[in-house]
Amino acid sequence: MKKPIFYTELSYALGMVLIAFAAALTAKADFGMSMVMAPPYILHLKLSEIFPWFTFGVSSYAFQGVLVLLTILLVGRFKWGYLFSFVTAVVHGFILDGMVWLVDFLPTHALWMRLIYFAVGASVCSFAVALFFHTYISPEAFELMVKELAEKWKFPIDRVKTAYDCISLLLSVALSFGFFGWGAMNGIGWGTLVCALVNGFLIGRFGKLLEKHFEFRDRFPLKKYFER
Repeated sequence: MKKPIFYTELSYALGMVLIAFAAALTAKADFGMSMVMAPPYILHLKLSEIFPWFTFGVSSYAFQGVLVLLTILLVGRFKWGYLFSFVTAVVHGFILDGMVWLVDFLPTHALWMRLIYFAVGASVCSFAVALFFHTYISPEAFELMVKELAEKWKFPIDRVKTAYDCISLLLSVALSFGFFGWGAMNGIGWGTLVCALVNGFLIGRFGKLLEKHFEFRDRFPLKKYFER
């Protein structure tokens, strides 16, 4: 039986919206951000005290700009797709701020509500990343770094993702302690640890599920421009 077509451009657009929604929902739950979003979230918490315009979205694309530079250094080459990855990060930043505003009305007075927000946010985040891995359009720098390093080192992408998450977790702890004092866990919690352990696994499973039910195909002949 022929599988239905899932256009890679749609995969990109849907991933952009879902990953921003997931981050906003996880922040609302307040059990700790995922490792991907914890460092920029902690930077936002601190720097917004000094610069009110330094929103979660602004912090996200500023941090990703640094990751793009690190990716270029680690891979040892530059592609125009890397530059577009930063454009993706900026667009994501605006969507993220919109999603933060959108979920602001959600009640948090009951523990079970926050647990649902976290579970949905973590799951949607993993699904969104799996979508990004099925598009030629440059994803956010978080996913770009994982994808490029996995290709360079010939490692399974879910293992590289898990390694990246663990390193990001250590960075988040260092930032939290440095900004808010020893023992402070701003933006970090048991939810952060859960994400560190299961995100790579979930992304791999979602990826296989998507490939089982859909045939990914480009709708527009633009792939060559992102590979240069």
